Amino acid sequence: MSTSDHEQPRRRDTAALIIAAGLVVIGAVMLWDSTRLADLGGYSGVGPASVPRVVGLGLMGLAVWTVVAALRGDFPERPPQNVAPVLWIVAGLAAQLMLLHVAGFSIATGILFGCTARAFGKRNMAMTIPIGIVVAFFVWAIFSQLLMLHLPAGPLEQLVFPRG
Repeated sequence: MSTSDHEQPRRRDTAALIIAAGLVVIGAVMLWDSTRLADLGGYSGVGPASVPRVVGLGLMGLAVWTVVAALRGDFPERPPQNVAPVLWIVAGLAAQLMLLHVAGFSIATGILFGCTARAFGKRNMAMTIPIGIVVAFFVWAIFSQLLMLHLPAGPLEQLVFPRG
């Protein structure tokens, strides 16, 4: 099949090249970190450092594949990006990180839930934040009370489960 005259040749994909660079960095960090692990492979030759090495090499292989595809222009064209939903989710994560030890797990995660719901199109945050707080409280109760794992307790958690 020949290329018609009105089709333009695909250009290299800069975003894919950036992704490939990130894959190389992550793979290199995994390989470097695996050198610090004791290689106790014993008779089989497989030890704690084996899997990180395989994953690191796999990521570097994917990076090479991504570079080749990016230079050949094999990736499909992406639609224009909508930045607002990403900013809502990032804002929710930032709020959760800042409020986690002040307001507790349930309230901080409820705010994250509300911001994420907003990013996905739910505009009524007066409804989504309380729903998120209730769901997060049940998650906190299961992890904290049943599984005895420590999650930050805020005023809501201490109201229901006071520490004696």
